[in-house]
Formats: sequence, C-alpha cells, structure tokens
Amino acid sequence: MSVSAQPRLRAPDDDFSKLEVVPARHPWRWVGVVVVFVLLAQFVNGLVTNPGWDWPTFARYFTAQSILRAVGVTLELTVYGTAIGFALGIVLALMRLSHSRFLSGVSWTYIWAFRSIPLIVQILFWFNISYLYQELEFGIPFGPALFGVDTKDLISPMGAAVLGLGLHQAAYAAEIVRSGIISVDHGQLEAAAALGIPKSRQLRRIVLPQAMRSILPNAANEVISLFKGTSIVSVVAIGELFYQVQVVYGRNARVVALLMVATVWYIVLTTLLSVVQHYVEKRYAKGATRDKGGWKWAR
Repeated sequence: MSVSAQPRLRAPDDDFSKLEVVPARHPWRWVGVVVVFVLLAQFVNGLVTNPGWDWPTFARYFTAQSILRAVGVTLELTVYGTAIGFALGIVLALMRLSHSRFLSGVSWTYIWAFRSIPLIVQILFWFNISYLYQELEFGIPFGPALFGVDTKDLISPMGAAVLGLGLHQAAYAAEIVRSGIISVDHGQLEAAAALGIPKSRQLRRIVLPQAMRSILPNAANEVISLFKGTSIVSVVAIGELFYQVQVVYGRNARVVALLMVATVWYIVLTTLLSVVQHYVEKRYAKGATRDKGGWKWAR
C-alpha cells in the first residue's frame, strides 16, 4: 500500500491582487551609502579648503607649454612602446603556439627573460649599452668587419627608452595574445579545416575576431599601464610628464601642486583611453550577444 501526496489546489476564487508585496529591506546597504557619502564629502571639503593643495599654482602650470610638451612626449612613448610591444608580441605568441620546439623554446625564453628583469634595469641597460659595445660591426661572422657604427651615436636616450618599453611590453603582449587565441573553441578550427579554408585565413577570419573579445580588455589594461609606466624613463632624463613636473617643483618647491598637475593629466588621458577601449570592445562584441548593440556596460 502506498500513499502519494497530492498538491493542494487553490480555490478558483483566490484573488492574488490582495496579497501584500513587501520589499526586501537592506538597512546596512543604506548605512554603507551614508558612510561613503560622508567620507567623499570630507575629501572634497579638504580639497577645497586646505591651502596646502595650492590650486592657484596648479591652474598656472596645468596648461603651461613645458607641461603640454611633456604630455606629448608621454603619448609618443606610449604609442611607440605599444606598437613595438604588440607587433613583436603577436609574433612571439604565434611562435609559442607553434609545433616547432625550437620556435616555442625561443619564445618562452624571451618571455621568461623580459618578464624577469625589471623595466628600469632594461632601460638603463640600453641607455648604457655603449659601455659594453663601443662599436657595432657588420661583416662576416667571426671574420673581418665590413663597416661599423658607434653605439653612442646609434642609441639615443629616447631610443633607449622606446627599446626598453617596447621589448618589455612584448613579453606581456605575447601572453595576452596567446591566451586569447587558445580561448577560441578548437572545434571551429577543425570545421574550418574540413571546409578547406587555408590556415592563414583561419587565423585572420575565424580565430582573431573571436580572440579579440578576450584580448582587448587585457591589452587595453596593458596600454594604460604602459602610459603610466612611461614615468620610469625619467631616470634617463627624458622630458616626459613626470620628469618635467620634477624639474618644475625642483625650482619652485611647489611639490604637491605639481604632482597634482601630473596626476590630473594621467587621469584625463587614462579616461580617454578607457572610452576608446569601450567602443573597440563594443565593435568586436557584435554577434556575441542577443542585444542588437552587441555589448553594453557591465554593472
């Protein structure tokens, strides 16, 4: 003998509109909101009323010609470092994914070496390369040289900074690109191969468009980090933003105001890069979601 429980059916005359809907209460959420607003109000009040911030000096130097030139140098270093880094990084990523043990080993060694050595050491090494090699000679290997070039004339401080930033960035870009490529479902490559699509076209038309969705957020983060990391080239006396700020506050001793000039410029340019990142990600996310826009701001 078995007993089965039957679900209790509601009477036909039940009126759900009479039920009272009680919203969930989150008292601690409102406490957190109040605390954050109080702290923010105190911070803004300190910015406005504390004379130590020295806003008149900030306003005088924020758009000064020397600062604007330094911002241009910073952007120039970022563009060169990004172009060299990601161009070489793509090659290193493809070498790392190659079936050739030699190519894969060369790529792994490069990435291991340049991620292990601090960026400031790499820049100083390229800046002082003439101490090791006074002249670069071109000719027959282990034989007579045909002509030579003085190293000190070949690599300027700007060249040393670009080399250091670009080669350092390439090691990280290679891993970002490799992670994006391996995130693509391998079954799609098998389907493309079954259709007779050449491997080069598989990479350009199938793998990379899908991999870009994984590559772009990390790549944009690296570009922003490189933009702020250009301040490290001040060790070789290149007139980028942070170096120029140091020069100015070394003369007038207005340290806080000049540091705020550099900080606000970094914030403004980083924000612009973030906006560009948003639209590029939106472009490559088309077809990835049901939304006709392809992508929306994540909450």
